[in-house]
Amino acid sequence: MVYLTLAAAITAEIIGTMLMNQSDGFSRLWPSLGTLACYLLAFTLLAQTLKTMEVGVAYAIWSGAGTAVVAVIGVLFLNENASLPKVLGVLLVVGGGALLNLGGAH
Repeated sequence: MVYLTLAAAITAEIIGTMLMNQSDGFSRLWPSLGTLACYLLAFTLLAQTLKTMEVGVAYAIWSGAGTAVVAVIGVLFLNENASLPKVLGVLLVVGGGALLNLGGAH
């Protein structure tokens, strides 16, 4: 169950980040409100996750997965470049989260 809660927190954070991109510096009302709602939900779900998972592991997975998915969305849908340093950086972030998870997420 803890991984479902964490996955929901990650999803809310990703959606919030995409809405933030659409908010044009918080100058557009609905994307701005959506950003705030998604981040409130993400942090609430992350807080619930922290009841049963170590903070270092949960935060590493949360931030790493969010970073990786947002980077992929940027490349696929927002015309961002997929340079070698960017790809290697995302792989390192994901690999670090996986190592932390293997070392003590339970």
